[in-house]
Amino acid sequence: MTRPSSQGSAGGTDASPGASAPTPAENPLISLIFNIALPAIVLSKLSTEDRLGPVYGLLAALAFPVAYGAWDFATRRKHNFISILGFVSVLLTGGLGLLKLEGFWFAVKEAAVPAIIAIVLIVSHLIGSPLVRMLVYNDTIVDRPVVEAELTRRNAQEAFERLLASTTWLIAGSFVLSSVLNFVLARILLTATPGTPEFNAQLGKMTALSYPVIALPCIAITGFAIWRVMAGIRNLTGLTLEQVFRAK
Repeated sequence: MTRPSSQGSAGGTDASPGASAPTPAENPLISLIFNIALPAIVLSKLSTEDRLGPVYGLLAALAFPVAYGAWDFATRRKHNFISILGFVSVLLTGGLGLLKLEGFWFAVKEAAVPAIIAIVLIVSHLIGSPLVRMLVYNDTIVDRPVVEAELTRRNAQEAFERLLASTTWLIAGSFVLSSVLNFVLARILLTATPGTPEFNAQLGKMTALSYPVIALPCIAITGFAIWRVMAGIRNLTGLTLEQVFRAK
């Protein structure tokens, strides 16, 4: 008798590859565009009084992570962490602008978002459900059954878990660095009164500088962490990259 597939919870035919896939893969680039890039553009460029205004600008910016998160949930039946983070970030930024609070609180907000990500990564590791698995060791990228079978055969599971743990701390450290750099950059640049054209110009300048000053170092650290995991898998399993990565 044929054993049923253990992957899908819904009753479908095992013969169809599409039916056995738990969820479709998310496109990280599209996620970042809708949850981070487009809201930032709306807040910095379209929230002035001569365009949408601060209130409608905030609502328009919030619409992107809300719409993407709803669509992603309807498609994949999973809560989208990046959409939630983007919504909170936009709400804080726009809300602080509406309240016309001083630049210090913008600096706190800019530091808080990456700090929260670092805390979530660390807590998820401590409770035994590390998010780093989703980031660098997920089923859409890595052929996990093949890798885990070889890890078991070589008794290398504990060494691999240590590798994932150190990777968690490395990626979390990159977000801590981002938090510190965000705060310092915001304190240096945001000196005007919120809601004024001068403040909007300073906010745009900070957004532009955040990429080379903050994003690039953090991306480099995260890229190194991913490379480190892949190199560790190869060393622990003896598999080639062609065997590690999931074939399309």
